[in-house]
Amino acid sequence: MSSSALADFLRARRARVRPGDVGLPEGVGQRRTPGLRREELAALAGVSIDYYIRLEQGKETNPSSAVLAALATALRLDEDARAHLFALADHVARRRPAHHPPARTVTPSLRLLLENLRPCPAMVLSRAGDVLAANPEGIALYHGLGEWPPTRRNTIRYMFLHPAAPALFDDWRATSAGAVADLRTVHATDPEAADVAELVAELSAASPQFAALWERHDVRHKHGLQKVVHHPAVGTLTLAWEVLRVGDGSSRLTVHQAARGTADHDALSLLAIAADAAR
Repeated sequence: MSSSALADFLRARRARVRPGDVGLPEGVGQRRTPGLRREELAALAGVSIDYYIRLEQGKETNPSSAVLAALATALRLDEDARAHLFALADHVARRRPAHHPPARTVTPSLRLLLENLRPCPAMVLSRAGDVLAANPEGIALYHGLGEWPPTRRNTIRYMFLHPAAPALFDDWRATSAGAVADLRTVHATDPEAADVAELVAELSAASPQFAALWERHDVRHKHGLQKVVHHPAVGTLTLAWEVLRVGDGSSRLTVHQAARGTADHDALSLLAIAADAAR
């Protein structure tokens, strides 16, 4: 892995910390950087300015755990971003073995599970968001996704390139930002992964929104949460969203569900009927 990934992350996160955030005066005159200066961050982390400059230039490739911890504190990183910083440093220093391509097969038992989860929309996704398998409701929930050929079906691509996506998700900005942050996390675990690199290149060229979010270097693991979806066929649904790792851990099962007897579950039953009619 190139040391530029670590350097890019440090520069991006340094630019987001204002002097006032860490108890430093703004100083006089116009600042050339929107966030901390290199010398300010170096002082906060207790490292020399020369050493920190080498880190940002990609010339220092083996920072110690103590240095990384100090930088994480100075940059005010949360738990996910802190883990991301350490993962980037491990790859730069080659402290981890090379990753093998993740499995993309979906077992018969997992396909049976997708069927048994109906009418709850469920999908098996690759680490980069490719739809490896889905029940009919899973495809139908992402309105218009079924119009794409199977090889193009990817939830992150859908988020940024399908015209129906902004109206489908109640908070498209937060949902899309979370998808990019998760992809950044995947990128740290295997920075040379062709599937991730190809998707990032495609979306960076096709979507200014994606490109801007990617350059923020936000990181966040996908967790279960509540989603509000405005579906043109069945109306507005409020669904509990769960994410479970399957197979070798690189794939994940996503399930949108609602309690039986609720209006949201009734809407999912209508979605199932519509999905079956469209098959």
